[in-house]
Amino acid sequence: MMKMGELWTQLGSVMASLMFAYAMVKQFFPDNLGNILEKYTQKLVGYVYPYIQISFDEYTVEFLRRSEVYSSIQSYLSTKSSTRAKRLKAHDVKGSKTLVLGMDDNEEVTDEFQGIKLWWVSMKSASKKSSFSFYPEYEERKQYKLTFHRRHRDIVMGSYLDHVRQEGKAIAVSNRQRKLYINNTGKGAKWSHVVFEHPATFETLAMYPKEKQAIINDLMKFSKGKDYYKKIGKAWKRGYLLYGPPGTGKSTMISAMSNLMNYDVYDLELTAVKDNTELRKLLIDITGKAIIVIEDIDCSLDLTGQRKKKKQEEEKDGDEKDPIPKRPEEEEATTSKVTLSGLLNFIDGIWSACGGERLIVFTTNYVDKLDPALIRRGRMDKHIQLSYCCFGAFKVLARNYLDVESHELFGTIERLLGETDMTPADVAENLMLKSDTEDADSCLKSLIEALEAAKVEARVKAEEEAKLKAEKEEKEKEKSGNSKDEVKCNGTVDKVKGTSVAEVKENGVTP
Repeated sequence: MMKMGELWTQLGSVMASLMFAYAMVKQFFPDNLGNILEKYTQKLVGYVYPYIQISFDEYTVEFLRRSEVYSSIQSYLSTKSSTRAKRLKAHDVKGSKTLVLGMDDNEEVTDEFQGIKLWWVSMKSASKKSSFSFYPEYEERKQYKLTFHRRHRDIVMGSYLDHVRQEGKAIAVSNRQRKLYINNTGKGAKWSHVVFEHPATFETLAMYPKEKQAIINDLMKFSKGKDYYKKIGKAWKRGYLLYGPPGTGKSTMISAMSNLMNYDVYDLELTAVKDNTELRKLLIDITGKAIIVIEDIDCSLDLTGQRKKKKQEEEKDGDEKDPIPKRPEEEEATTSKVTLSGLLNFIDGIWSACGGERLIVFTTNYVDKLDPALIRRGRMDKHIQLSYCCFGAFKVLARNYLDVESHELFGTIERLLGETDMTPADVAENLMLKSDTEDADSCLKSLIEALEAAKVEARVKAEEEAKLKAEKEEKEKEKSGNSKDEVKCNGTVDKVKGTSVAEVKENGVTP
């Protein structure tokens, strides 16, 4: 009896002969006949060949963009290739921390899933150059080809391919480098980036521990909330408003968020955005797993209805001072036309749903200056106040800078922190070792001296403000008294003017 291996060998030989004959026929016969022969040849092969093949092209037909499925497969197979393939190729994948090892061209690796054996092949084919092609790199097309037995069609089409996509995305995320983006002005790419390697974490963040943990819980809940947001009918995004005095750690908080979530940071400079349309285009180009940051939003643009009036007044004053008016194109190049309405739509409008898993973060030193519509719940979902350094935050800084968990001077520092305001940045500066001769004792004593000096300065400042206030009230009181005397005097004159000459003489009043 013939063995199965020999049978498949003979079938393979027959198929090879048929394909050779088909190639010869297609060369010498018209295209229509060739298409008919191809159709029936595939049917014949389908009867004797029990395997199904699926091809995954590197680039999609639409917009010639790199296929996300292809990228996921490449990441997924990188782990299989490094241990099973004989010929490997190193890929410099954009955004990856290290080189990704993948299959070389025409190399094959096997995979197993729920007891099913599958074969992956990396293929490369050359396509005829188009005279209208703006993308010469697309002439050489790459693809992955998956082969499996047709009796496993349902499992492969259902759960296996989804498994490959999810695993591939997870591998890509774990390997990628986080980036810090800034929006560009003029033509070309809308965003440019550098590698983002800020070391700040929530462990090193100087903040009250309970508030810190509440923020961490909120962020982790968001990262796992794709299905939940879909269920409640909201775009998968969340807004954070960070406000407080300068030096309280708002920018550091953003870096800690990025490190915790492994998200890229998009630093949006509103003054460089030409108009609302360009703002929407920037939004479209932002990927998922991103933190969109607008720092010092109260200073970025005048997003109130007074801007037009203010602009007209400035133009009028400028015309009086400068006899040479500014050219329209110069004014257009230096003035942003982003409106409050455009920014609100960017945050919470229809376009904000174009993409998911995004955090939108505003920072400000003066929250009272912001339009209430900009920071209402639903746009800025969580308001986080970063205030002056408390004792809990100080202990975090002492551990970070001095490796000290407790000290006899902690009691004095706790009392002084309760009596005066000092930002975490100022506290950290006093705790930082500045020479090899300094130690924890000298740094803590330096901090105590700084706190006492700040306390005295605050008291002197308060006394001066109280003195100025009293002087102002006294002046207003004197002004008010003079006004009353003037009113009284004016009333007498009016009365005199309203009397007759006889009455004036009788009363002894000289008119």
